[in-house]
Amino acid sequence: MEATVSYSQNMDDEYEKLIRRMNPPRVVIDNEACKNATVIQVDSANKHGILLEVVQILTDLNLIVTKAYICSDGGWFMDVFNVTDQEGNKITDEAILDYIRKSLGPDSCFASSMRRSVGVTSATDHTSIELIGSDRPGLLSEVSAVLTNLKCNVVNAEVWTHNTRAAAIMQVTDEDTGGPITDPERLAMIKKLLCNVLKGSNRSRDAKTQVSLGVTHTERRLHQLMFADRDYEHTSGEALNNQERPNVKVFNWQDKDYSVVSVQCKDRPKLLFDIICTLTDMQYVVFHGNVDTVGPDAYQEYCIRHIDGSPVKSDAERQRVIQCLEAAILRRVSEQGLKLELCTTDRTGLLSDVTRIFRENSLTVTRAEVTTRGGKAVNTFYVRDASGYPVDAKIVESVRQTIGLTILRVKGSSEALNPAPPQESPTRFLFGGLFKSRSFCNFGLVRSYS
Repeated sequence: MEATVSYSQNMDDEYEKLIRRMNPPRVVIDNEACKNATVIQVDSANKHGILLEVVQILTDLNLIVTKAYICSDGGWFMDVFNVTDQEGNKITDEAILDYIRKSLGPDSCFASSMRRSVGVTSATDHTSIELIGSDRPGLLSEVSAVLTNLKCNVVNAEVWTHNTRAAAIMQVTDEDTGGPITDPERLAMIKKLLCNVLKGSNRSRDAKTQVSLGVTHTERRLHQLMFADRDYEHTSGEALNNQERPNVKVFNWQDKDYSVVSVQCKDRPKLLFDIICTLTDMQYVVFHGNVDTVGPDAYQEYCIRHIDGSPVKSDAERQRVIQCLEAAILRRVSEQGLKLELCTTDRTGLLSDVTRIFRENSLTVTRAEVTTRGGKAVNTFYVRDASGYPVDAKIVESVRQTIGLTILRVKGSSEALNPAPPQESPTRFLFGGLFKSRSFCNFGLVRSYS
């Protein structure tokens, strides 16, 4: 009788544990080897997705990768990163250095966390909502209003827009209990109403809403949502509003049976994460790589193969890789607009009220980061004029007068701002007391990195 062998995920996990015990990861952090950066070296048994997991940990700490060397041929993975903090300084905070050692070292779980449910772990303190649909002015305001009417408090959220599409991940709690929303009928109602908002009058492309209990790595999931939605299509013809298009090239290195991907573009935080995330989700393995920054520009080159071991096989595949990497780079910066930061006491309906005022003043949100820390809302919005013109300074001041000059501030570059002489806001006296009447308190501005 022929014996049969039953394969299970448990067997796969046990094998990974065995390999890990035999070859535990090793992390070396050196603050002396480089004059202007901290050098982090990670050695480990190789596995698909391990590079992304390492980059993800560094990115979540808001570290800037200025140089990197990647090598993962055979069964071993080695990566060297030169990193700084957001101010360009070496990393000297022992708490951060210790966290890196624990997160990437022998006692970490990063090597086994890249399971088939990538980026999703269990949680009990909130309900997670994923949204994807056609972008339009006022969309975030409409979504926020629906959640407020359903007595949902948005505690964290991130919204991206790119190539006429919008994606969001919102973490909400029940207004009455402060905990997650678990009632199936209520969850179904939330999903139905939000899907109707996302569809609007545009039925040509699908809108999707997913409601669940759980924690998602927000930026990883946003990339996955927009990739699955094919937002990369027609990207090559998109106007970039004074931003240079990324120079992405893909060619085959026949002697080595690799495909080489080269990227040259303006450097920015999290660029490395965005590129590695997309290559990983497209089922490509990075065998060798070099990352470097020269002034304001970033240069990255990777030797890749598909997970089945083959290089890029056709011109159509090559074009798809180029389009997808361009989209991954542009999602954070395309149509970004004027940066506004809000810091105040959190409450249910805050996001709805703020975005409604934006909408009423013809400002559309192109990207948003909403966080709640210790009862305070620390939110970042990128806004543009709904008609496509530079944002009028008078409108911005009107909005700030309405919300509160110390609550909402203009940050960063003001290139998207159209200067205009100061003028009293016509809505100041109509809405001036709105936020005070809802227990808004002024707090010192908290810096939010993006």
